Amino acid sequence: MTKVITYGTFDLFHEGHYKLLKRAKALGDYLIVGVTTEEYDQTRGKLNVVDSLVTRIENVKKSGFADEVIIESSPGQKLLDVQKYHIDIFTVGSDWVGTFDYLSDYCKVVYLERTKNISSTMLRAQKKHIQRIGVIGTGRIAGRFIPEAKLVSGVNVEAVYNPHPESAARFAKKWGIDAYKEIEEFYQAVDAVYIASPHETHYGYIRSALEHGKHVLCEKPLVLQKAQAEELFTLAAEKKCILFEGIKTAYCPGFSKLLGIACSGMIGNVRSVEACFTKLEGAQTRELSDRKYGGSFTELGSYVMLPIIKLFGSKYEDVRFDILKGENGLDIFTKAHFRYANGFGTATCGLGVKSEGKLLISGTTGYIVVEAPWWKTAYFEVHHENPNDVEKFSERFLDDGLRYEISDFLSMINGSNKSEFKLTRGESIAMAEIMEGFLHENR
Repeated sequence: MTKVITYGTFDLFHEGHYKLLKRAKALGDYLIVGVTTEEYDQTRGKLNVVDSLVTRIENVKKSGFADEVIIESSPGQKLLDVQKYHIDIFTVGSDWVGTFDYLSDYCKVVYLERTKNISSTMLRAQKKHIQRIGVIGTGRIAGRFIPEAKLVSGVNVEAVYNPHPESAARFAKKWGIDAYKEIEEFYQAVDAVYIASPHETHYGYIRSALEHGKHVLCEKPLVLQKAQAEELFTLAAEKKCILFEGIKTAYCPGFSKLLGIACSGMIGNVRSVEACFTKLEGAQTRELSDRKYGGSFTELGSYVMLPIIKLFGSKYEDVRFDILKGENGLDIFTKAHFRYANGFGTATCGLGVKSEGKLLISGTTGYIVVEAPWWKTAYFEVHHENPNDVEKFSERFLDDGLRYEISDFLSMINGSNKSEFKLTRGESIAMAEIMEGFLHENR
């Protein structure tokens, strides 16, 4: 008898799960299915699991393919299970190609091709829906988005659009999704859109998607003009759609904890916020070659403005810029100085100058320091007048961190407003206004 084993969360059970189990069963005579616990899913970064463990087990049993169901509750369990149950074939979806090759010393490892464009048809009776996401743009950040989205239960990336069809085709082939040459057909295939195109195209794509009734998650900066931001948020409300700016720092657990402590009085009243983010880019990259929309501030300014606006608000008295430019006139190092009635903010960013990328929040009784990369806040310290009085805080930040914003985006689509405070409409509009002022002065 050939024994086969496979694993999964099996949340919101759909045709993709059904087909995987069917193909796994066809590999042998006896199929064991491992279903993950909620706690284990959390430790491996799976977010938004909806169904209980009992429900997920029952759905696997109802498929009719599992001869035995076991519980997966810890890392390293797969190898132990392979040995314990005398497994001949280990199989999972092709999303995990290469990950479990180490098991080939103990059994045959088979990666099954994933099911494209999964449907929630099997969930209609439960009134649950998997949001189909389409990606506009095929650059680096789009390539990081897809594996992060796979770790958020309730969404599935199914389509890509790029006005350059060959780029869309390459991207689609790599990630096993569909490429569209016509944007109208693209909109028909999705429920929500993730925009990862060049900055200057954001406004047009956001407006187009909203007019088609699609929810929008757009990479920072949302837009480059205040009036555009106001117009788009108004349109989103009219269309009953979610418009969501993807500054991942705003949604990561550590940053939320940091803001809570800064506002709690633990360091007294906040009087200064200094945020720095620099990375070195080559002269031929889009960031340093696009003479109209490239440069340090359009690329990184959203990150370094975020803690200042979150802690002091959007009603600043004045903002001025100190800029170092490269040979083509683009800023390679920029400092934005904010003056408020009760404090100061300094936002420093650079693509051609390297600096210490930390976040420093100064208060009347102490300060908070977050070392680089603070925009992936995982650890920070609270210091007081007594140098021995230091409090240390930590929080997990998993991989690229995009899963946190995707999870909050999905929650808002599903009717929850619990995440809205993390980056408000007013804050996004304020940052668009600052971007507009910067470009007006320096282009």
